[in-house]
Amino acid sequence: MKLLRHGPAGAEKPGILHTDGTVRDLSAVVPDIGGTVLSDAGLAAIRAADIAALPVVSGARLGPCVVGTGKFICIGLNYADHAAESGMAVPPEPVIFMKATSAICGPNDPIIIPRGSEKTDWEVELAVVIGTKAKYVSEADAMSYVAGYAVTNDVSERAFQTERAGQWTKGKSCDNFGQIGPWLVTRDEVADPQNLPMWLTVNGTKMQSGSTKTMVYGVQFLVSYLSQFMTLHPGDVISTGTPPGVGLGMKPPKYLKAGDVVELGIEGLGQQRQDVIAD
Repeated sequence: MKLLRHGPAGAEKPGILHTDGTVRDLSAVVPDIGGTVLSDAGLAAIRAADIAALPVVSGARLGPCVVGTGKFICIGLNYADHAAESGMAVPPEPVIFMKATSAICGPNDPIIIPRGSEKTDWEVELAVVIGTKAKYVSEADAMSYVAGYAVTNDVSERAFQTERAGQWTKGKSCDNFGQIGPWLVTRDEVADPQNLPMWLTVNGTKMQSGSTKTMVYGVQFLVSYLSQFMTLHPGDVISTGTPPGVGLGMKPPKYLKAGDVVELGIEGLGQQRQDVIAD
């Protein structure tokens, strides 16, 4: 299933992409795409519904495809070739940092360049959405705790991230630095999350072209690994890292400016389009 949320920011309703290509409203079936709805039982209830009989939604804004995200966990330097372009070594264990949940927005909402920014950058990433509470889970069982997958743009302000004192969080957490969607694709529809081509363009020029198969640490390992340090809850998002082609790695570096258009996607998970504007 391809689950989504539609409507004005802060007032989104649950929806689903029907097999005929139309968006159908799920308000009569579930309260929203979050919480217990993300469990296997919750998703089964949606599958049992008569989707063809639900109201068609047209022209509505798409919001973030999941609600109630308590943790937006990011994995840094998780592609060896991206680590190399960043001038950093592949870490012996996953690099973990948090992106503020206030950065989360819809897949086609604009990228907002924050005040004082000169190095706002792009990062296409595979997002993993947790469906069931996970604590101390084994790698063998890890995938059963995943509700599904989505595209995310881990927008980053590099000067805030690495040139100012402290951790990476402040370079990752500005408003509209976390587009998620267009939909949450349930795990049964993704045969192998470690074999998904991904891409990103700026103003029509291909910047990133990669695949999740080159991840250093895969989805199964990451879910298990993170659950050893913190309890993962339904709606938590794990952003799993980016392939090479970010602005930071170019010679000379290239960053976003107001008026640019960013488009990105992952095979089978949909596409995003963002206008870049100044705050």
